[in-house]
Amino acid sequence: MSESAQRIPGLPGAATAAVHESYSFACMRCGHGWEQSYAIEHERDADGRESVRYVADGRVVPSPLSRPMCRNCDGHVVRIMRAGQVASVQNSLRRPAPAPSPVVPAQPGETPHHRHLSDLLHVFHRKAG
Repeated sequence: MSESAQRIPGLPGAATAAVHESYSFACMRCGHGWEQSYAIEHERDADGRESVRYVADGRVVPSPLSRPMCRNCDGHVVRIMRAGQVASVQNSLRRPAPAPSPVVPAQPGETPHHRHLSDLLHVFHRKAG
C-alpha cells in the first residue's frame, strides 16, 4: 500500500484533500493479478458526520477492502497486498527464459510445466495450521 495526500480539484462535492493509496490484488480462484490506485476522500457534513469515498480512474467505487472482487472471474477470494507485488511477478514472467536444458523425454503420465501468474502466486496462499 502506498500513500500520499493531495488536493482534489474539480470533482463536485469532493473533499478538499484526499489520501492516495495503491494496492495489488491476486485472485486465489483463477490466479488473475492486478493493481489499482485510489483517491480516498474524507468529508464532514454540516452536522460533523464523516464520510469516506473511494475514487478510482475518475469514478466513485466501493472500498476495495470491504469485499474485493476479481476482475477476471468475479470471485471474492482475493488477496490484497502492497503496491508493486503483482507488477513484480508479471515482470519476472516477461524475462527471457533461461537457455533450454537438454531434452529429456517425459515419463508416462507427466505433463510439461508452463510458467503462469497463478504458478507464481502460490507464495501468497496461506498455509493451514
